[in-house]
Amino acid sequence: MNYEKEKYLPRLADETLEKYLKVFGAISVEGPKWCGKTWTASKFSNSSVFLDNDDTYEKASLNIELVLNDNPPELIDEWTKIPKIWDVIRRKCDTNTKPGNYILTCSTELNEKRQKKIFHSGAGRIGKIKMYPMSLYEAGISTKEVSITDMFNGIQKDKNVKVPTLDEIVDLDKKVRELDKDINDDKKRDKNKMLMLLRSLARNESTVVSNQTLLKDIEDYSTNNELLESRNTITDYLDVLTRLYVIENQEAYSENYRSSERVGKSPKRHFIDPSLACAVLGLTKEKLLDDLKTFGFMFESLVERDLKIYIEYLGGHLYHFRDNISGLEIDSILEFPDGEYAAIEIKLGNNKVEEAKKSLLSFSENMIKKPKFMAIITSNTTYVAQDKETGIYILPITALRP
Repeated sequence: MNYEKEKYLPRLADETLEKYLKVFGAISVEGPKWCGKTWTASKFSNSSVFLDNDDTYEKASLNIELVLNDNPPELIDEWTKIPKIWDVIRRKCDTNTKPGNYILTCSTELNEKRQKKIFHSGAGRIGKIKMYPMSLYEAGISTKEVSITDMFNGIQKDKNVKVPTLDEIVDLDKKVRELDKDINDDKKRDKNKMLMLLRSLARNESTVVSNQTLLKDIEDYSTNNELLESRNTITDYLDVLTRLYVIENQEAYSENYRSSERVGKSPKRHFIDPSLACAVLGLTKEKLLDDLKTFGFMFESLVERDLKIYIEYLGGHLYHFRDNISGLEIDSILEFPDGEYAAIEIKLGNNKVEEAKKSLLSFSENMIKKPKFMAIITSNTTYVAQDKETGIYILPITALRP
């Protein structure tokens, strides 16, 4: 397999991978299919083993040493096809204490049965990196004129920026995935039920939706036994989609709120990439432009995908917030490594900025420890500016960088 390194687009994960290669004996790069793991790993490797090649897989199944060589760092692509590779690499890291020998990639987490074939966590020997689909910053779509770090430090300058039209926003990400081959990794699953679940998840993209709501979308049941079976089905299918890096939860934030018992604990559900939700629902550019409510949810998902990439690059975490009594919601909470945090509201259009300001101010008033900064991210704001009255930053997603 030939990866032309001169055509490689730099990724935020590059810096972490380069640093880890100087510390750990091996690196595990994990994430969804088609997000660029193999290309990124190839950029830093001097030799490669691709286990999706039948001949290579057969040899590695018989004796892993048959496919390894002495030209590190060596890429072992899709290592989870042969789980025992993990322990072999871990032992090699114990024998050879020099860092930077192997880069492992995988697009599927091991299920419980296959996980039992691994006898050591790899802690201290194998460093882990999570990769996501390319952010607008990495893809060269962001103009990079506003920085999360600069807002955090209070030095972000006001300026005019160029933004795309709504029509162009729809075109930012149009990937289509095939999941049929992956959902039956350890047992046969109902393809139609899985498709119905995917559609239900897509309809509820960027929302706090319960398993019970998802259950109603995919099952008709009349007896307690059927209800129990359906609940087990939901749990199993969601686990598969999580292990395939198709969906990911955005956990709730509850620190410092004056009435902690009111704070919602349920995660917000996301496809790992909004293009997946659009593909599952058959949403074309025309359909999205005709349904701005759905477009708004997909835009929120796009922004939160990028925010997650940026804040994890900065060493932090992405959350959401909901007050179950008042109904107050904040789309995104960025928690930084030092415990400081920022509150972000996401709106498709400028006509919702005043509403977003009120939500952010209400949230801040009820926090014991105030946000380091607050911001409103839109699709079509033609400037980056800090509101003089509230201190809230207003900016388009297509100008943002870490």
